[in-house]
Amino acid sequence: MKVTIVGAGNVGATCADVISYRGIASEVVVLDIKEGFAEGKAMDISQCATNTGFNTKVVGVTNDYARTANSDVVVITSGIPRKPGMTREELIGINAGIVKSVVENVLKHSPNTIVVVVSNPMDTMTYLALKATGLPKHRIIGMGGALDSSRFRYYLSKALDVPSNDVSAMVIGGHGDTTMIPLTRLASYNGIPVSEFLSEEALAKVAADTMVGGATLTGLLGTSAWYAPGASVAYLVDSILNDQKKMIACSVFLEGEYGQSNICIGVPCIIGKNGLESIVDINLNDEEKALFAKSADAVRNMNADLKSILA
Repeated sequence: MKVTIVGAGNVGATCADVISYRGIASEVVVLDIKEGFAEGKAMDISQCATNTGFNTKVVGVTNDYARTANSDVVVITSGIPRKPGMTREELIGINAGIVKSVVENVLKHSPNTIVVVVSNPMDTMTYLALKATGLPKHRIIGMGGALDSSRFRYYLSKALDVPSNDVSAMVIGGHGDTTMIPLTRLASYNGIPVSEFLSEEALAKVAADTMVGGATLTGLLGTSAWYAPGASVAYLVDSILNDQKKMIACSVFLEGEYGQSNICIGVPCIIGKNGLESIVDINLNDEEKALFAKSADAVRNMNADLKSILA
């Protein structure tokens, strides 16, 4: 099975690295517009093989989409981060142009591929990829909820002082500091509600820390995180390629689910060989429903800036 990763930056390269050493795909193609950059990253990853024992073929190419042909999954990480003085509209305009061009080019050579969108603003870029291509909704998936949920589980594990793999928890809603919704009510520690162990105040702090998890890392690192985002992409790709049918929070197109339509936003999804296999309808309480509606309004407002791109 073949995976293409467009964008050889920190997130894209980490994704390629994790997919390779876990043996998720037989071939990984990393593509970037910067001459020699993807080739260097692919060579560096490949030179780990003798020490880590993987057999995945990792190839780097500069802007040659023909080398991505027949990819089962294409991951789009390309785009630019917001710079000082740049408006949200400017960021959306630039990244929308990049994502639209990328998805059109990969589909020329891999018409049956499943597209995983990582580029920010992620929910809006997922919506753009869907609308610009006309692909069925099951083939366009935004990754953000998988990352947000992993951060939620991390903060819960810290508060509980237990291994994070013993914690089950999910974040839905938009992939943004003010739009994501950590579902503290449904979080559990080995099947027991975390509310049995943590106070309301402690849970509120966990939720707040989760919502600024990305910003916290940016403040510490001076740039966006890459290890957890790259691993989250690989986790999602693994569920697709190996038809694992894992339940993962992903940004997908809604057609009435959760009371929303014509929007891509994070909800619980079953992910398998067809991409989005189904959307899981969980019973939200009134407060959670109100938060989800508010999150959808914010995402929809951001999508309005795509009008000129999609015209």
